[in-house]
Amino acid sequence: MTHIPTWLSFSFIYLAAAVIAVPLAKKLGLGAIIGYLAAGIAIGPWGLGLVANVQDILHFAEFGVVLMLFLIGLELEPKRLWSLRRPIFGWGSVQVLGCAGLLTGVAMAFGVAWPTALVAGLGLALSSTAITLQVLGERNLLPTSSGRAGFSILLFQDVAAIPILALLPLLPLLGSASETNEALAQSNRALEAIKIVAVIGGIILGGRLLLRPLLRWIANSGTPEIFTAASLLLVVGIAGLMQLVGLSMALGAFLAGVLLAESEYRRELETDIEPFKGLLLGLFFIAVGMSIDFGVLMKSPGLMAAILLGFLGLKLLLLYGLAWLMKLPYQERPVFALLLAQGGEFAFVVFQAAAGAQIFSTETASLLIGAVALSMLISPLLLVLVDKLLLPRYANCNTPQLEEISEQQAAPIIIAGFGRYGQIVGRMLLAQGLSATVLDHDADMVETVRAFGYRVFYGDASRLDLLRTAGAASAKILVLAVDDVEQSLKIVDLAKEHFPQLQIVARARDVTHWNALRDRGIMHVERELFESSLRSARSVLELLGQEPDRVKLAADRFRQHNLDLFEQMYPHRKDQAKVIAVAKQGRLQLEAQMARERAQLAQRRPELGQD
Repeated sequence: MTHIPTWLSFSFIYLAAAVIAVPLAKKLGLGAIIGYLAAGIAIGPWGLGLVANVQDILHFAEFGVVLMLFLIGLELEPKRLWSLRRPIFGWGSVQVLGCAGLLTGVAMAFGVAWPTALVAGLGLALSSTAITLQVLGERNLLPTSSGRAGFSILLFQDVAAIPILALLPLLPLLGSASETNEALAQSNRALEAIKIVAVIGGIILGGRLLLRPLLRWIANSGTPEIFTAASLLLVVGIAGLMQLVGLSMALGAFLAGVLLAESEYRRELETDIEPFKGLLLGLFFIAVGMSIDFGVLMKSPGLMAAILLGFLGLKLLLLYGLAWLMKLPYQERPVFALLLAQGGEFAFVVFQAAAGAQIFSTETASLLIGAVALSMLISPLLLVLVDKLLLPRYANCNTPQLEEISEQQAAPIIIAGFGRYGQIVGRMLLAQGLSATVLDHDADMVETVRAFGYRVFYGDASRLDLLRTAGAASAKILVLAVDDVEQSLKIVDLAKEHFPQLQIVARARDVTHWNALRDRGIMHVERELFESSLRSARSVLELLGQEPDRVKLAADRFRQHNLDLFEQMYPHRKDQAKVIAVAKQGRLQLEAQMARERAQLAQRRPELGQD
């Protein structure tokens, strides 16, 4: 009987777990990282037990973090990196030393021996580069002040990991080493420093002189797959060099990325490596989920909870204070503190090395590693709670407090919502000499458009009292241009009940919104992207060489057909199968009609030529 190769069965298990867990987690609003971690727990030793060699997988999957740092380095030109030197070494050192000192002091206060307390404090002070940068990227926070601050601190942590690991073999010798041993240790440290400087210098020099000509030569070969192989070879080679001298692989990859940030091959490198980064990062998160030792948790649940909550609480306290000192926006402080409060993947290396150096027992290492892994699991969950419960309270912090509309207005038109849609309507009316009362409940938007000279009142048009003050009882037309669907429908219900004379011209976000407005008797409804999309289609046809008059006729036909099709689907809006059938039939009819017109035009052209 033929057996399935181990690599193939494991690949199937990892991919199946990810494909099931990640979409489910995203559907529940928990994010992709929680899905990967849950998948790892499910297939790991404490779940279904489908995978046992967790550490080997974790070491391989760490390469995803390496690729991520390389890609981030590609986005940072050397000048820009140099401009970050102060936050990297300033705020980065404050975070690492502050958190390590605080954690060490608290541990010693509870009777923990100072070498154990110091190593635990240093390891727990580090944060997860993979999770933090992934979340910052998903939320588009990397260009913000909190994103730049978080990235600077993470970069310093990668640098700080080098002396932390170098310190571990020395701790058992402190206070007991002879002068000879001390001199030998100093000599070894000097040799290590020379090796580190030589490797970094070689990477910088090679990046300047050799990498670009080499990449140009490979690109000229005209084989894209070899360029992809060269991209991976570059990252693997530099990561291996850094590992050889005891440096962080991620730090070396980042340095290589920075050196190529100004290269003409930057975008090609990003395109080639991005898919590998995503898959390996996912595998890394799965491996972290598998590495959670629930046996240690069940053996000492109280101690595990105390370590986990203790180090998370202390780091959150210090990081929030750091965010205040850095004057980060109020809205960004909770996310900044929470992302950096969790433990980091490099803590696994630190604690395993500490156990190997006999600074503390293997049980202690397992306990600390378990606490770090659990922190990486619960931090994304806590982030969901922060999004739902805490951030809404910060929504109005640092935003201008504007007085609501108070004086009775008498304009014949009311515009509810003055974003990108409402502004175009308002400007058109203003150009025609028509006055309108404009309401918007976004204070920042009100301040912005007022700076351009528009008279906009701050207020929520879904409130009956504000509609009355805006003159809804005497106005003729209400332009409904708000972005939120529920708010839009609420305003319609209020207007229909209390101001029946108002004619409503409404903006619809999509077909569902369009149907809901029609259900309420609103006949003047425009889909927000329909006309602009139609104009883009006309531009494409004209660029392909079709005559403008013919393109305009085709667009008009398409517009009318689309409007008629909506009217045909509307009675069946609650029967999805019927709606799909009507839509398919309508599309076929339109294609047939357009084909007939093209054929007729082709027949007329020879006749026109003979005339």
